[in-house]
Amino acid sequence: MASILDEYEDSLYRSASVQQSRASVGIPHSGYVNARLEKETPIFNKQRIDFTPPEKINSLVVSSNQLCMSLGKDTLLRIDLGKPDEPNQVELGRKDEAKVYKMFLDHTGSHLLIALNTSECLYLNRSVQKVRALSRWKGHLIESVGWNKFLGSETNTGPILVGTAQGQIYEAEISVSEGSLFSTNPDQYFRQVYTLEEESGPAPVCCLEVERGIEGKFFIIATTRKRLFQFVGKVPEGTEQQGFSSIFAMHADHLPSFREFPANFGFSEIAFYTPKLRSNPRSFAWMMGNGVLYGTLDYSRPDSILSDERVWVYPSDIDITVNKPISIVLTQFHFLLLLPDRVKAVCTLNGQVVFQDLFLEKFGLLTRMIKDPTVQQIWIHTEKVVFRYHVQRESRDVWKMYMNMNKFDLAKEYCKDRPECLDIVLAKEAEHCFQNKRYLDSAKCYALTQNYFEEIALKFIEAKQEEALMEFLIKKLSNLKPSEKTQTTLLTTWLTELYLNWLGILEGDPSQRNLYLDTREKFRTFLSSPKNKDCLFNNRASIYELLASHGDTEHMVYFAVIMQDYERVVAHHCQHDEYDEALNVLSRHRDEKLFYKFSPVLIQHIPKKVVDAWISMGSRLDARNLIPALVNYSQSASTQQINEAIRYMEFCVYQLEETQQAIHNYLLSLYALCRPDSLLSYLEQAGTNPNRIHYDLKYALRLCAEHGHHHACVHIYKVMELYEEAVDLALQVDVDLAKSCADLPEDDEELRKKLWLKIARHVVQEEKDVKKAMACLSSCALLKIEDVLPFFPDFVTIDHFKEAICNSLEDYNKHIEELKREMEEATQSAKRIREDIQEMRNKYGSVEPQEKCAACDFPLLNRPFYLFLCSHMFHCDCLLQAVFPNLPAYKQAKLEDLQKKLAATSQPSKSHHRPKDADTISLGKGQQSREQIKADIDDIVAAECVYCGELMIRSIDKPFIDPQKYEEEMQSWL
Repeated sequence: MASILDEYEDSLYRSASVQQSRASVGIPHSGYVNARLEKETPIFNKQRIDFTPPEKINSLVVSSNQLCMSLGKDTLLRIDLGKPDEPNQVELGRKDEAKVYKMFLDHTGSHLLIALNTSECLYLNRSVQKVRALSRWKGHLIESVGWNKFLGSETNTGPILVGTAQGQIYEAEISVSEGSLFSTNPDQYFRQVYTLEEESGPAPVCCLEVERGIEGKFFIIATTRKRLFQFVGKVPEGTEQQGFSSIFAMHADHLPSFREFPANFGFSEIAFYTPKLRSNPRSFAWMMGNGVLYGTLDYSRPDSILSDERVWVYPSDIDITVNKPISIVLTQFHFLLLLPDRVKAVCTLNGQVVFQDLFLEKFGLLTRMIKDPTVQQIWIHTEKVVFRYHVQRESRDVWKMYMNMNKFDLAKEYCKDRPECLDIVLAKEAEHCFQNKRYLDSAKCYALTQNYFEEIALKFIEAKQEEALMEFLIKKLSNLKPSEKTQTTLLTTWLTELYLNWLGILEGDPSQRNLYLDTREKFRTFLSSPKNKDCLFNNRASIYELLASHGDTEHMVYFAVIMQDYERVVAHHCQHDEYDEALNVLSRHRDEKLFYKFSPVLIQHIPKKVVDAWISMGSRLDARNLIPALVNYSQSASTQQINEAIRYMEFCVYQLEETQQAIHNYLLSLYALCRPDSLLSYLEQAGTNPNRIHYDLKYALRLCAEHGHHHACVHIYKVMELYEEAVDLALQVDVDLAKSCADLPEDDEELRKKLWLKIARHVVQEEKDVKKAMACLSSCALLKIEDVLPFFPDFVTIDHFKEAICNSLEDYNKHIEELKREMEEATQSAKRIREDIQEMRNKYGSVEPQEKCAACDFPLLNRPFYLFLCSHMFHCDCLLQAVFPNLPAYKQAKLEDLQKKLAATSQPSKSHHRPKDADTISLGKGQQSREQIKADIDDIVAAECVYCGELMIRSIDKPFIDPQKYEEEMQSWL
């Protein structure tokens, strides 16, 4: 094991050297860059608003990107932060000395409540310019408002809660009328629902918050100077518009649950953090006399929404008697405290001050700090200046705090996008687990870090934690890149040796049986892992050596199967006489080469199963490669065992329809050796066409002759068309078989006669059976009595041939009569033909004077014409013009030649009909007569009617316009 570690260290030498060289320029051994390329921006980035108020700022509220501020005594400035260049100024219209005490803006930025120090309240909607007094609210100094975030809209607040300086909680609703700008009373109602008290009596309602949980449950949080109250109750579905009176009515007889702290500085303030727009708050921070009560909000709890509460005392430089905090704002991981001259940010995880911003005296005392929950921006103002804080990457250092608190899962969650930080957290978690003896967890974490491999490995070796070391190596192996082949090889080999050592120890301890089985399964999973497959395959020789050195044949076979080294597996089973197992491996993996290699061994021991396996492989096996195994087997086996070889050969021939000559020849040899009865049926089934026979005819003939299978030899002779040899051999077996052979040469009557004469000679001379010889005459029409008479001995009397001679004479008489009948029929046919010829010569047709040419439609009798049997009539020149283009080229040439010869004759043509004596007129020696030329022209032109003959049929696909003249014809139509 140590040697493998040394090898791995050597393989990592280069990477370690690179890391050391990097460390010299500011890169640690983890490989991550710590140096920051530019100054990191602070979490809370302050920006002064470029705005100089004409009067001092009394109050400022922001929500949904809508900012409202009270200036001086009577001015209200509204700014849509999406359009900061378009401020809107509204006059309150007050003539008395009333001043703005507080302002409250709802979550939509639509409803603005303005509380005056004269215990009056004004209302302004975002869509209007006129401020309206809420008459029902008169006489109450408003301290807090709990907006309805579930039913509120831009025109209606829905039921809201209002807290007063006298401790009363009122329920109210404000609505903008649709018919006019405002109804007479925009405040729909204003009724008291509860009074908050401390030990000294009613106390001002400093803050109000309304939240809805699951299953219709509502939570109302109300604070005084020292107490934090919770009202919990359900509002029936569909009755939310009726308000929260039912929730407060549940606490009419007893106090609701509350938190109380002894100290106070005259007021308190609560802040909430909402992670996403239109979601419920997730945490709260209550600023009171003893410090800041921080916790989370759990809406699943039945009676109290507050959870994980803790009190963070104020920093040591804050004295609530001198510079008490003014406001509080809560972010995801910090709460900000506003002091008269500075802002402090305290981390909610550890209570440490992480940010402090001191304001110059020229800006004046800080008045108030609020946060816009929709855009997570923080606003601070004095009487002269407005500031805005942007919160940027607040969670950047949270991982450190969680890590120091040993909350490693949370730490990893907040640095998952920063690998250099994640590596630090993993290393710290691994060390923490190691110190607490959680070695397996430590190994898993160490495997994910960039720490030196050899240091961690030696650490587990020194602690004698081999199982943890294996876990570390497995995880490290899974994280290696495909390019790190050397490291992968060493880790794989090392793990194999560790597994084999561990399995060897556990196998000898019966009490560790379950652990042994579990470790064995892990080892097999490791060997069969797809990620390790390539490495194991490339180094399989080393793995085999390791397995062999430990004597673990079980896993050697298992590994060989994984590597698909089935040859080794089958050889192993054969060496241990496990032939069934070897055949199962072959059948399962269906490797043809392995079948060819191991079949000679297996068929000696389990022939039937081997043949079954061959058959199951079907056409994937080439039977020619199995013949050597069968030959060796059949030479030393009994007839029953040879039947297995025949069974496979028959499967190849009849099922697979093999055509290889070697297969058919071998099957023939097996039939000839053990199954003579199947031999002839096989030969007959193969047929008699030599081109379709797949066995070697000469080999088959020699094989059958050697084993004395004469019937088979006769069949082969017939296939080879050696009919004389077939008959000669058949006569030694059976005369009927010879007769069947004698009739085969159907096209060669001379040969057939010769074969039948052989049969007759054999019957007469060898069997001396006259009756059977006479039967041969009746079986073959080619034999006559005179052909067989020479075969009989001289002492045979005519009585034996009397019947045959009479039959022969009768046949001659019948043949003579048949010839006479045929001669008479020929004479009658010749007579009828002569009569038809004479009738055709005398046939004529009549033409009326008014008949017209079918082609030109002019009177027919004006020029020479043709009359067809179909009654169509054409002028000679019209018919010639119609027929000529459709004639073949050679006929066109012949017709032109005949026309020239006709024109060269001196005899004029007066009629289409030839004179009877014109046949004897000659134009000269070697020249045709005029009438002969005209007859030749008629044979070409008037062979058939141009409208009714084949010419019309052939012209169906001919275009009406000649393609060569198509363009010319088309242009003539334009």
